[in-house]
Amino acid sequence: MSEKPQYRRPGYRITIGGQDITPRINGRLINLRITSQRGQEADQLDLALTDHDGQLELPPRGARLTVAIGWQDEGLLDRGVFIVDEIEHSGSPDQLTIRARAADMRNLLPGKRSQSWHDITLGDIVDTIAKRHELSPVIGDTLRGIRLGHIDQTDESDLNFLTRLGQRYDAIAAVKSERMLFTLAGEALTASGIALPGVTLTRRDGDQHRYSQTDRDSYTGVRAHWNDKAGSKRQTAIAGEGEKFKDLRATYASEADALEAAKAELRRIQRGTAEFGLTMAHGRADITPETPITLRGWKPQIDGTGWLVTEVTDSLDDSGYGTTIKCETRAGGEM
Repeated sequence: MSEKPQYRRPGYRITIGGQDITPRINGRLINLRITSQRGQEADQLDLALTDHDGQLELPPRGARLTVAIGWQDEGLLDRGVFIVDEIEHSGSPDQLTIRARAADMRNLLPGKRSQSWHDITLGDIVDTIAKRHELSPVIGDTLRGIRLGHIDQTDESDLNFLTRLGQRYDAIAAVKSERMLFTLAGEALTASGIALPGVTLTRRDGDQHRYSQTDRDSYTGVRAHWNDKAGSKRQTAIAGEGEKFKDLRATYASEADALEAAKAELRRIQRGTAEFGLTMAHGRADITPETPITLRGWKPQIDGTGWLVTEVTDSLDDSGYGTTIKCETRAGGEM
């Protein structure tokens, strides 16, 4: 007799206050959707459950939910901690909808302060701020050792200050899974600081795709200006080459600062030249924002580009478990 075909069974696990409530809501699930984004945007959980018998309890606002999803026979992957901030009960038929968001920087880094940072590395700045807010720092190797001659934080929150530093160095400044991340966009690190493995996707992995390319901001280089105190002259630092340059408005304190800012802006421009979206009928819990993607089976221009995931939506319901991803080109985009 031939063996029966193996069917992949989607699965999930939800705990509240450390207690696994999955058995209580099995058979009630209408939809579970997780939207994950990089940077300061808080990840979001949307959970819809049927309350046809009126037996569901309403979770309190502020309750902490831990969620894992995936395929039962392959193991579930943890997708983080979410804090309940919206609850809706509607009917009939009666239905409970819960919306929860991962803790974000706006809530965790309150208050304004003034501080001068002098002759210090980016790593030391992030370590200091993380310790101040009782968070674990995760700093990319590319950024950790960059030394700043001087920078002022004047009547400015730690959130705004880190965001400003992130913009200068093209870094992702965010709080994810109770850790403070400061990593180069495209450096591809998890919230725990582990390098994300690249993923190869083919045409048969996706149901629908969308590719777009634009030359709207097709700058070939960036110019940043700095004050040469010794010569009392305004100097220029250049990243890139060619004829179409973007000029940064700010004036920087040193040539090194100006050059870092120009390089960061050029990386941002290069990443924005094309976008790719893919909807997969079979979910991929292993794909998260910042995952490097290689494509096979599309047009040569698509397959020949290095891609980086910027947003992931996982959705689990009666029809199965699917994943939608949005990608941008990696800096230096061709593979």
